[in-house]
Amino acid sequence: MRILLTGATGYIGKRLLPVLLDRGHEVICCVRNASRLELEPEWNVEIFEHDFLYPVRPEDAPANIDAAYFLIHSMSASTSDFQSLEVKTARHFRDFVEETQARQIIYLTGMVNEEKLSPHLESRFEVERILGAGKVPLTALRAGIIVGSGSASFEIIRDLVEKLPVMVAPRWLDTKCEPTAIRDVLQFLTGVLGREDCYGRDFDIGGGQVLTYKEMLLEYARVRGLKRYIGTVPVMTPRLSSYWLYFVTSTTYNLAINLVDSMKVDVVARDHELSQILGIEPISYSRAVELAFDKIAQHSVLSSWKDSLVHSSRLGSLRHLMQVPSYGCFKDEQVQPIRHNTVDQVWANIEAIGGSRGWYFADFMWRLRGFIDKLVGGVGLRRGRTNPDHINPGDSLDFWRVLDVDGDRRRLLLYAEMKLPGEAWLEFWINTDSKEAELHQEATFRPAGLLGRMYWVLVYPLHWLVFRGMIRNLERYQPESSRMQTDVK
Repeated sequence: MRILLTGATGYIGKRLLPVLLDRGHEVICCVRNASRLELEPEWNVEIFEHDFLYPVRPEDAPANIDAAYFLIHSMSASTSDFQSLEVKTARHFRDFVEETQARQIIYLTGMVNEEKLSPHLESRFEVERILGAGKVPLTALRAGIIVGSGSASFEIIRDLVEKLPVMVAPRWLDTKCEPTAIRDVLQFLTGVLGREDCYGRDFDIGGGQVLTYKEMLLEYARVRGLKRYIGTVPVMTPRLSSYWLYFVTSTTYNLAINLVDSMKVDVVARDHELSQILGIEPISYSRAVELAFDKIAQHSVLSSWKDSLVHSSRLGSLRHLMQVPSYGCFKDEQVQPIRHNTVDQVWANIEAIGGSRGWYFADFMWRLRGFIDKLVGGVGLRRGRTNPDHINPGDSLDFWRVLDVDGDRRRLLLYAEMKLPGEAWLEFWINTDSKEAELHQEATFRPAGLLGRMYWVLVYPLHWLVFRGMIRNLERYQPESSRMQTDVK
């Protein structure tokens, strides 16, 4: 079948793509920014670059689509207008698909079995109504908490349990939910494809095990061999709950607010009809946690919610940021001859920057800057990185976003997503054209008015100290394995 896959750079889309290709389908990946799409050399994939906030022009539309996956959402983009964004996106998508030969739309949404829904779940339900009102039959799959390495829900649970031996938590931890393993979600998404008995229908895809959020946290702790104590209090307001999640975990503030609203609503499946139709035996919650940690331990996390651009709505697309500005900007330029290491090792150091490796100099100052960023509503430093050794365009990297990484040219370009009175870029590249290879590091700051200029003047002495130390250590750093090999020789 010829399939349109929206959200191909998102958490679900990245995992669904190779499954569809393995089953012999032709896939058209719909993305807002093609540079963010990671494709294996052997994949024969067509790319359709479009933002469904806008209508599709007929001359740009891909032809001969048999089915389309709608995996677009805006929950992290805003605390107020994400509903209008989702409605607009759904209408444009429906109108586009109706002009094709598609026989099915498959939509992954949330469980909506309670009378009173959160704004997030109500928005998801409205999108389902819009898609279902079109000419192309809709198959809606309603999920609760999705458990897998890199999923927002799993990473929040992980942050809470790993960091807090004792929790005094909001009473919504007693809310009931039915978690589903990401592997089962992928089976459901592919299982309904092309099945006429699933056209025009909606299904709940629960994992078959009803737990409270508190029970999920404690079961996670049991799987990890940790002792944790959790007490709930009735006095914590939704706003305080949001702040609690925001400061303890790596989630953004927008996502924390929307999650807290949703966590006050029970998300339990009506039935498990689709599991019976497709012959799927759901994975238990504890097993899903074990499988997620297998991926984390092997550094093979395929996708992470942290790499999504939707929480940074001011970005939208990365393309307009790729050209580092020079007019009206402040710059800190550092050059370091490569004498203590090989060029390949220095490039490996650059690729591994941030996350658990750190920033090679004054890490406590980076952590302090991340803490200050959290205090003013920024992303902070807790996002880390998805893979400890390799990065790709579009990845989050602590409070930076990867704009470009080019191994052939040995260049890395980052854009700051922290709260700033302006915009900031950080660029590394290695020059091998001269007699002696050189590591170049350039920080660029484009101030927003007088406040931005004052900010640069005040922090420049610290920036100079940190950036100078960082480039020196980037050139000299050797991983423990490399040092051991050198000692043996």
